[in-house]
Amino acid sequence: MSTDTATPDAESDPVGYFLDDITYHGKSDRTRASYERVLRDFESYLADGHQPLPVREASHRDCMAYVHSLRGDVEESTVATYASYLHRFFAYMTQVGAFESNPMTLVMEEMDESINTDPTRREIDLQSMRAFVDSVSHPLERAIIVTLLKTGMRAGELCNLDIRDLNLETPGPRPEIPVRAGLDGRPDSLFVASDPARGEASNGEERTASNKRKRETTIPVDAELASVLRRWLAIRPDTQSPAAPLFVSTSDSWGERVTPNMVHHIVESHAREFGWYTDGGGAEENVTPHYFRHFFTTHLRDRTGDRGVVKYLRGDVAQDVIDTYTHEWGTRVRDVYEAEIYSLL
Repeated sequence: MSTDTATPDAESDPVGYFLDDITYHGKSDRTRASYERVLRDFESYLADGHQPLPVREASHRDCMAYVHSLRGDVEESTVATYASYLHRFFAYMTQVGAFESNPMTLVMEEMDESINTDPTRREIDLQSMRAFVDSVSHPLERAIIVTLLKTGMRAGELCNLDIRDLNLETPGPRPEIPVRAGLDGRPDSLFVASDPARGEASNGEERTASNKRKRETTIPVDAELASVLRRWLAIRPDTQSPAAPLFVSTSDSWGERVTPNMVHHIVESHAREFGWYTDGGGAEENVTPHYFRHFFTTHLRDRTGDRGVVKYLRGDVAQDVIDTYTHEWGTRVRDVYEAEIYSLL
């Protein structure tokens, strides 16, 4: 973190101005330090060039040259992370009127950091999604919907979560069940396994859904999701399952693990009330649990520009890439997630 005592202004120290602003917005010291490391490195790169430039005068070619200079020294996924930090910085400074334009917009397009999405799908903005979440009052239904929206996991993967797969720094009223060893040292996180399969036993219980991940994934849990999960755990019914499922029914199948059909019914019933679900409507029209995965991907991709982190969180990447992100989970995945995950509450 910067040690300057004077408050930086956007004219003389735009980087310091941005760093102060993200601190005021509630970003963690770790997130600020990550941004500062990248932005000061970019600042030094411009200052050490043949024709030294202040950051505010950097063109898209200057930005491309900086990104290119990183290649060979760091992994491509790290290059993408650095580029996403620059993109966020310039976007913010442009939005507040300190800079005239964002030179990283074109750079990000040329880096091909996009994830294929269906352009015909219904597009829901954050304000509308917040109103949707606010309309869901039942602790179980709210926890299911917010978990899907905050993590991008599939309905079946949500159903397969056990108590041991959740590690909250402030645990609240949860059963005395140790968290997975893989979550040790990773507070406020969810573990999504790759092995549960429909009809097969996992953690002592036959499963009704399969996980489709190429390898296990650890997903950060932000303050909003943690609060919603603690509220659910406070009223979660006891269960006879040795696996101690995280989400269990509070209706006809009292205390039994929720199924994908139950999750679909919960989402569908609330989507109907918002006019987001009609009988006979296709994927481009109806809001379903899978739509939330699309929403997560689209919004987090647009906010970060980091294809690697988003694909890791979705569980879509191969073992070697997952190994890279698992190794650097705290410094890359959590930092990017905490800096960019959208607010729903």
